[in-house]
Amino acid sequence: MEAIESTTLIRTRLLILSDTHGKEFGADDKPRVNADVAIHCGDLTESSFLEEYRACVRLLKDINAPLKLVIAGNHDFTMDPDVYETEVANARQALGHEAVKTGFGDYSEARQLFEEAKGEGIVLLDQGNHQFILENGASLTVYASPWTPSLAGNMGFQYRPARGHNFAIQKGVDLVITHGPPEGILDYVDRKRAGCPHLFAAVAQARPRLHCFGHIHERWGAKMVKWQDPPTEMPSYWTDIDNDESFFVQRLSGLNSEIREKCRHERCYKTSHCTGDTNALEPGRQTLFVNAAIQGTEEHPYQLPWLVDLELPRAE
Repeated sequence: MEAIESTTLIRTRLLILSDTHGKEFGADDKPRVNADVAIHCGDLTESSFLEEYRACVRLLKDINAPLKLVIAGNHDFTMDPDVYETEVANARQALGHEAVKTGFGDYSEARQLFEEAKGEGIVLLDQGNHQFILENGASLTVYASPWTPSLAGNMGFQYRPARGHNFAIQKGVDLVITHGPPEGILDYVDRKRAGCPHLFAAVAQARPRLHCFGHIHERWGAKMVKWQDPPTEMPSYWTDIDNDESFFVQRLSGLNSEIREKCRHERCYKTSHCTGDTNALEPGRQTLFVNAAIQGTEEHPYQLPWLVDLELPRAE
């Protein structure tokens, strides 16, 4: 994408989606845009079948972006070695060895599909901090994690809420990609908050430009959060968000027929927060949160990917 007139920042376009659950773009769904980076926030599959992973790779190849960053989600349990052993052993007893091998493959087979697609710009990220130099000349630091809280704990990359999880987000990170939301932001479902307080605390301390996720399909949307200063010792959404200066960019309740019609041509929801924009992001003081779950509700089964323009540091 075209760089802005700046010696330190480069305008960068990100296409964000999540929760495709083994489906590919339909004829009327594929985004008609180019991006510098595409991001998939997990739940690549519905049941972790190899054919669903292949479908996800085809979907990613169909996106016009030179770099495509991907994480797993709880439905992608064959990428979690401990859960793979347990669930596949149970499946073998019920279905037989050959049927399970055909459906799920060996532990490394799903990962190998993404390894073989690296030439298409597809990068499967494990949990941790990562660094990229983009084709547009920008530097992008990323923290990625597929882990979500769950009381059941019988799917991939899940932890007991009471035990928590260590999200070791480094200072100065630009982008956080997780499968699930932080507590208090685009996470309300079944009359409760489903997000993780430990994730919220880690993001509040790191203050990235962007945090994208999915998992909670009913809370598709984006919110610009203004942080309180200074941060509290144990950050929470009750204490560390300046609610008067924070706002929703968009959410499902705001997607009327007129807005949906405007999105029809490019097949994504666009928002820009660069220098000169009405709501230019202030790094270190604001974070844009995006829930990009594609699988939707009964009323709207398909939800739009997000197209986000932000400024990133120029690579040295």
